[in-house]
Amino acid sequence: MKLWGGRFSGEIDEHANAFHSSIGFDKKLYKHDIKGSIAYAQMLGKQGIISNEDAKAIIKSLEQILEDIEKGVLKIDETAEDIHTFVEAELISRIGEAGKRLHTGRSRNDQVALDMRMYVKEEIDNLCSQLVQLLRAFLDTAKSHTSTIMPGFTHLQKAQPITLAHHVLAYFQMFKRDYLRLQDCRKRTDEMPLGSGALASTSYPLDREFLREKLGFAVITENSLDAVSDRDFCIEFISCMSMIMMHLSRFCEELIIWSTDAFNFISISDAYATGSSIMPQKKNPDMAELIKGKTGRVYGSLIGILSMMKSLPLAYNKDMQEDKEAVFDSAGTVRASLQVFCGMFESLQYNIENMKNSALGGYTNATDAADWLVKKGLAFREAHEVSGRLVLLAIEKKVRLEELSLEEIKKVSQIFDDTFYDAISIERCVEVRSLEGGPSKGALEKAIKNAEVFLSKLSQ
Repeated sequence: MKLWGGRFSGEIDEHANAFHSSIGFDKKLYKHDIKGSIAYAQMLGKQGIISNEDAKAIIKSLEQILEDIEKGVLKIDETAEDIHTFVEAELISRIGEAGKRLHTGRSRNDQVALDMRMYVKEEIDNLCSQLVQLLRAFLDTAKSHTSTIMPGFTHLQKAQPITLAHHVLAYFQMFKRDYLRLQDCRKRTDEMPLGSGALASTSYPLDREFLREKLGFAVITENSLDAVSDRDFCIEFISCMSMIMMHLSRFCEELIIWSTDAFNFISISDAYATGSSIMPQKKNPDMAELIKGKTGRVYGSLIGILSMMKSLPLAYNKDMQEDKEAVFDSAGTVRASLQVFCGMFESLQYNIENMKNSALGGYTNATDAADWLVKKGLAFREAHEVSGRLVLLAIEKKVRLEELSLEEIKKVSQIFDDTFYDAISIERCVEVRSLEGGPSKGALEKAIKNAEVFLSKLSQ
């Protein structure tokens, strides 16, 4: 069945038809399409555009079609042009003439815009639930590791000592923003386009407010041209997902580095690693690597949909059929990546002593040495110079700063005294950074409390 055959006297080319068809991927929208059609039939009957008898017959049959698909009794016909055509053809085959009245005042243009908005809203809700689970996992780890000292890095070089809690809470902030971005995207997605027709609305007295309420949208779209040709919400959605994948990729790279023999900060569970076909000793962090790889896949979808939309005149163009695979693939990729990452993160084993020993190396307390000199009266630039010479001396002697004798450090500057050693102890270096947002226990307690408040509001 074709919804547009009357104008045509010849058949479409076989290859062109296969190229044109979208049923292979938009069948994913069957539930949204049927639910939208049920609400539309209810409205048509209420408005007297079709008889109540026809409306009831349509609704009952659509409900049965949905049930049959979900139970596997009805298989979606892969030869249909799209999901809209399949559902309507199935409806007509079941109830005859009444089924032909469903599309009154409606176009596939506003129909697919509705389906996509319903789908994206649903996916946003699914992803936000997963993000909440991940945020809780981060928070639980942070609570358990406020005293676990590790090196912080810049340029992948040891920089200053921090705690594992502080490091993990940095990712809490990233994924918190991801959650809020998705919620913001949902607001712009939550607009009901039915009633926009092909591009210029319709002459039938549709009740768009009724449709909005029935379908659970916040508002109705304000311009029919925009409503059928807008895919900003899809682009924004994939952009939000790209950010999620970027954050996952960053943490995955760190987990990969931390699991190496050179670092040995963590052990990744066997459930999230694989081995080598030739090297018996290998334990490869394949899940973390694959998440990194799939990040590029989501980026590709974003660039693809932006490129597809960049020069389209109003209103609907067939180019826009390309939005669906980009959205579907990205959503599926992010959902799977979040699920695997969360499981992998929750099962990590931390080598706490190795983390602390690593922080003790690399002169991560050199900044605190400079700060101690400032408190003794030196200008910071001079203190920086003196601390640098102290590090050079320690490197030459192949010892840590705190292992230099008082006699040795006094040769660098006569300002040094016995109190210097306490000031550069690794625990002290962390604890003195008590500003809000810092790694000290007091600052972490506040950060953890703020995180708990954020998550508690989400469950209200």
